Amino acid sequence: MAPVTQSEDTATRYAGYGWDVYKIDGHDLHEVLDVFEKAKAATTGKPQFIVAKTLIGKGIPEVCGTNKAHGEAGVKYVEASRKAIGLPDETFFVSPGDPHLFAKHIRKSSRLLMRNGNPHSTRGEMPTGILLRSSMRSFQGRRPICLSVIPKFDPAANIATRKAGSDVLQPLAQAMPLVISGSADLHGSTLNYIKEGGDFNSKNREGRNLHFGIREHAMCGILNGLAYDGIFRPSGATFLIFSDYGRPSIRLASLSKLPVVYIFTHDSVGVGEDGPTHEPVETVAALRAIPGLDVIRPADPEETAGAFAAAFQRTEGPTLLALTRQNLPTLNDIPVELRREGVFKGGYVAKKESCRLGHYLARKRERASARAESRRGARRPARESFQCLASSALNARMPPTKESVLPNAVRRRVSRSRQVFPIRGFDLLVWTERTVSIDRFGMSAPGGKVMEALGMTSAKVVEAAQSRC
Repeated sequence: MAPVTQSEDTATRYAGYGWDVYKIDGHDLHEVLDVFEKAKAATTGKPQFIVAKTLIGKGIPEVCGTNKAHGEAGVKYVEASRKAIGLPDETFFVSPGDPHLFAKHIRKSSRLLMRNGNPHSTRGEMPTGILLRSSMRSFQGRRPICLSVIPKFDPAANIATRKAGSDVLQPLAQAMPLVISGSADLHGSTLNYIKEGGDFNSKNREGRNLHFGIREHAMCGILNGLAYDGIFRPSGATFLIFSDYGRPSIRLASLSKLPVVYIFTHDSVGVGEDGPTHEPVETVAALRAIPGLDVIRPADPEETAGAFAAAFQRTEGPTLLALTRQNLPTLNDIPVELRREGVFKGGYVAKKESCRLGHYLARKRERASARAESRRGARRPARESFQCLASSALNARMPPTKESVLPNAVRRRVSRSRQVFPIRGFDLLVWTERTVSIDRFGMSAPGGKVMEALGMTSAKVVEAAQSRC
């Protein structure tokens, strides 16, 4: 069917990009090996692109050259096709020379490893890749070091978490030389530029800032490739609403346990004047549905510090940081260390109840005003908590962490996001009985007015908590 839907000359297109292009018969293994070696030895400085023409279903006359070869139609002809192309009857056949070849390769690699990994070797003798990996390993699993390099924020500073993220990234990048950062043409808004890192381009291969252009899908795929290589700790940024463009690669990063960091900003209807097209509603819940992806939405600068340190320390999978465009109050009534360390645990008790455990769970920005309104009202004792809802954090530590933050003794649990939880907050229903959220798209107006118009207020949280379920 390809000739019906595709008319472009792929080889010509890549030649136009400035690549070295080779065309070969993909069924000729000698030609495949020859051109592969030629591409490896190329000194042009250009990317190498090999077009290997093959015939689908070759060796099976009944399906050869047709789309039937894609599916089960060819299965019944497998045995006959194996004989037709000269394969032995043994299904999983290993030729006699293969074990010898691999054993030889293992011996050679072991010798290189022993020589390059010798602790008595000088720094100049050790390959750059090994030095870089060693440098990154020195920061893995050492949370206090990651956090200690991040200065504490001014308690009076009410700033957006995207701005806090920018301030946090600088000392982390300085302390972790393998961290690289990129943006889908939005550095000016996502604020994840490494200030002393320089731009990566054809004239500066040491640059730590990548410019992906308006290509979220390509960006997330490239981040996976960098993570697969295993040397660098890649991160990339765009607006949260555009995560759908990169979702296939984000899902693959989770499936492959790649330590990619996504720094996605403009995380709610609080974006305001940009309107519904740029205001995430269902986005966070959809991302949290991806197994293995940690999604963290810090509530203030100090939680942002903990979130960034947790993200770049994590090695068993990807982490997504959802950050705000608008300024948020700093949670000065909660100790700095508790806010930072709490993110690593996936949840923490921000304000412990003073008497019998009460009825509601207030979240994030609304904590202070919710407490005041509660005191003016029924004076019900309450525990105020925060969950990053990170799959590897809160879920992995359940039941101990969950029970310590949201014990079963709580008779009523009501949640409310710092900004908005999508589709009636269904992703919170695992932890809470009721949510205060929206079930519609946003609107174009200043962020504060949008939040008020959509009922995203502390008064609504208190009202829900005090009402009978």
